[in-house]
Amino acid sequence: MSEIQFEMVVRALGFAARKHRDQRRLDSARTPYINHPIALLEVLRIEVGVIDEAVLCAALLHDTIEDTETTREEIAEHFGERIASVVMEVTDDKGLPKAERKRRQIERVAGASFEARLVKLADKICNLRDIAGNPPQNWDLVRRRAYYDWARAVVEGIRGTHLELEELFDLAYAQRP
Repeated sequence: MSEIQFEMVVRALGFAARKHRDQRRLDSARTPYINHPIALLEVLRIEVGVIDEAVLCAALLHDTIEDTETTREEIAEHFGERIASVVMEVTDDKGLPKAERKRRQIERVAGASFEARLVKLADKICNLRDIAGNPPQNWDLVRRRAYYDWARAVVEGIRGTHLELEELFDLAYAQRP
């Protein structure tokens, strides 16, 4: 990774940290939300060696539009059109009911760009790991299992994207409660 690419990733990390600064995960420890995008970065860069700055930045920024007041235009202004496009591909429309968002995610993922599929795989890996190790407080066994199964349906739509990420997903899925 070049120095310029590294700088862009650090800028994305800072941006995401500012945007998510007051947010917490739903687990019993109320983990700072920024730990989730950082976990995606770790999976992509450290565990499987992804060096594409658009993928790494989009991983850090993947929930900013969905979960904060951030706009696509703001991401494009700070990080360029390519990164903004990848972020948009992995962003759900929060104006839709949850069941519809989940259904659309399964439908849309197969047609997503390679970069967006990498982010989506990392996101599902990290979410399963979090649910296994420190589940959301109010999620009973049925809900946790349902999430695992839905995540598998999303990933099945993009099998063949990245073998190592898919193997990490399968390992995480094997911890299904």
